[in-house]
Amino acid sequence: MKETPEVTGRWLRTLKPCPRPRLRLVCFPHAGGAASCFAPWARELPGDVELLAVRYPGREDRLADPFAESMEQLAEEITPACAPLFDRPVVFFGHSMGASVAYEVAVRLAARGALPALLCVSARQGPGGDHPVRVLADQDDEALMAEVRGLGGTQAQAFDHPELRPLVLPPIRADYRLLRGYEPRIVPLPCPVAAYYGAADADVPEAAVQAWRSVTRSGFTTRAFPGGHFYLADHTRALVADILGRCTALARSR
Repeated sequence: MKETPEVTGRWLRTLKPCPRPRLRLVCFPHAGGAASCFAPWARELPGDVELLAVRYPGREDRLADPFAESMEQLAEEITPACAPLFDRPVVFFGHSMGASVAYEVAVRLAARGALPALLCVSARQGPGGDHPVRVLADQDDEALMAEVRGLGGTQAQAFDHPELRPLVLPPIRADYRLLRGYEPRIVPLPCPVAAYYGAADADVPEAAVQAWRSVTRSGFTTRAFPGGHFYLADHTRALVADILGRCTALARSR
């Protein structure tokens, strides 16, 4: 019998529970994405690592909740939900828009005295980079779907079913609108940052990824995977293994 993932409050879903974890991995979805995007990661984690994902409003079982209107609002609401997790080492992983959300939450948690052991950012340009972010929020449905299809990912597959489009398109548009108004500030964190990206992702080239170096006073590393913006769909096992390997190395260095 398949185990149903546990809802841990309004903002977090536990995709792989663990009674006494040595490590918690908290994942932040991409624009239009939802907590369930990270469900396949549970199969790649050892028994003593707990997996959680952030539940953005306006999708899945939060369909009736209003979308966040700004990055600041979103981060301010997620931060207190994450704070109780820090009785164990915590790693943040954010993909695309989720990388910025994870960073903003980490900044706010650091001000409270809680800090991720590692901040992992994926397929997103770093703050302060000279690479413009395309604004897609105001495109009509057909143009928006064409753009998202070009990026790949599971949302593009949903467009093939017209009955699903009213559920899928509004969160994408709302998140792109949020990103349009986002002006990141550079607040260097005392935790290491690992940046991941797809080698064929034209929207997030290596130079844009390198801009994440400015947000850490600790170690900074990058790794490219074959593929485009949603490279992680084809390289889940290798990506998770890389994250866990970095965590092990950090633990040994202390």
